[in-house]
Amino acid sequence: MNNACELQWGLRFKDLYDTDASQFFPPEQMKFFLAKDKEVFESASQIDFEEIIWNSSLKENRIVHTFKKPFCSSSGKPLYLVGMSVDITERKKAEHRIMEMATYDMLTGLPNRTLLMDRIKQALEQGRRNQKQVAVLFIDLDNFKVINDSLGHDVGDLLLQEVAARFVTVVRREDTVARHGGDEFIVLLSNLYKAMDAEVVAQKILDVLNLPFQIDDVELHVSGSIGISLFPDDGKNIWMLLKNSDIAMYHAKKKGRNNCQFFKSEMNKRANERHSMEVDLRNALKCSELLLHYQPIVNIDDTKVYSMEALLRWRHPKNGLICPTKFIRLAEETGMIALIGEWVLRQSCLQIKAWREQGYEVPKLAINLSAIQFRQKTLVADITRILDETGLEGHCLILEITESELMENVEEVVRTLQQLRALGIEISIDDFGTGYSSLSYLKRYQINTLKIDRSFVCDISDNPEDTAIIAAILAMADNLKIHVVAEGVETEEQLFFLASHGCFRFQGYYFSEPLPAPEIESRIWKRINP
Repeated sequence: MNNACELQWGLRFKDLYDTDASQFFPPEQMKFFLAKDKEVFESASQIDFEEIIWNSSLKENRIVHTFKKPFCSSSGKPLYLVGMSVDITERKKAEHRIMEMATYDMLTGLPNRTLLMDRIKQALEQGRRNQKQVAVLFIDLDNFKVINDSLGHDVGDLLLQEVAARFVTVVRREDTVARHGGDEFIVLLSNLYKAMDAEVVAQKILDVLNLPFQIDDVELHVSGSIGISLFPDDGKNIWMLLKNSDIAMYHAKKKGRNNCQFFKSEMNKRANERHSMEVDLRNALKCSELLLHYQPIVNIDDTKVYSMEALLRWRHPKNGLICPTKFIRLAEETGMIALIGEWVLRQSCLQIKAWREQGYEVPKLAINLSAIQFRQKTLVADITRILDETGLEGHCLILEITESELMENVEEVVRTLQQLRALGIEISIDDFGTGYSSLSYLKRYQINTLKIDRSFVCDISDNPEDTAIIAAILAMADNLKIHVVAEGVETEEQLFFLASHGCFRFQGYYFSEPLPAPEIESRIWKRINP
């Protein structure tokens, strides 16, 4: 026994000399030692193996790689053996850490996608053998990005850790809770007798999420949307189950969030249609399929066109002309809205320039801004650049935004509106009355125009509440010196009522439907610019 061996075993040679080794090692370890010695003598050959030994001085088990070699007589009979061992405990710990890094999420300690795939594979094999159901729950935290953006990623990370800890408490030991990435989690439930068992767990998850979280002395509230797919009905392999639970989760979002939805086959059809439309929309800009129609806004005092609203259309090669209500939300969800919004701005300015070059006296052009576009930090710079490139002045434009866009990040909204007004651009609130706003904000933002939503105008003769709302909006706007445009005017009766209550600017089919540029030239400009 050399010095290294003494350190490895925590024993001294003088203590072992002429004594029975069984005094120093546990019975199971001695049994293992003797079995390996017997193997060497019987085979008359060297062996190597890993074993766990007890270190007496450290009072802990150590992992060693041991080599044992026999020394034989001239006839080949083993006489005695020599053993050598290397302590590989630290190497094994490092390997274990590497394995954990490869299969576990470092933030939450939950299995990651790699380990999850293996667990699902095993669960499906077991489900086939036992003819039991397996459920995959796809969980996405609602509005988690808001917490990250407002309180910082450190708080967001702490919240994810707390969420993970809560999820583990509501599942069985045999189930798996995994982090799929970001604020997405997967729960794998195996050996289920009925689908409702999965719904029970999903509801428990929603319940623990709805309890407040205390992170760094801040009380946070979060909810989740859960999609559920079942083996074998919703998929017989890993990828189908994950895809279908993701689709079901998306439908839970659409149904108001903070709920769970089982996958249904019609969801897949809608998901495929959505994917197809997304692909087509990405090609729409490249293939010049987007176009603008224009609808006049008329001043009843002199029956002149006060302004025009540019309205986006998509000329789909198979489905014909598509209105923006069918694809704008998709554009926002896929990040395409920024490119589309810039295209609308540029195309509108180019159209004003083209009409001017033809000698038409063109009024202001109103352009709708999406919420995402309005919040872009480069908005003012982008508009300034487009005006410079097209040689137009800011007073040619009216930007239309919704009430809800004004209620978030008020100081930033004020700065943006001030910068836009400095360019000469007018600001109009679209669909006024359908959202929520404060009168003080209207005054502070120095809004130029309110547009009464068409939903109030269409029932003006039959609905006393709509009549009262419109009258109140007109009176308020008059006091604040804000112009009002009534949208969706289609009848003379609507026109007369609105005019009698002090509204003098109108937009709707009573005057003209939205028209492509050539028809605007022939039906509008040539009439007012003889």
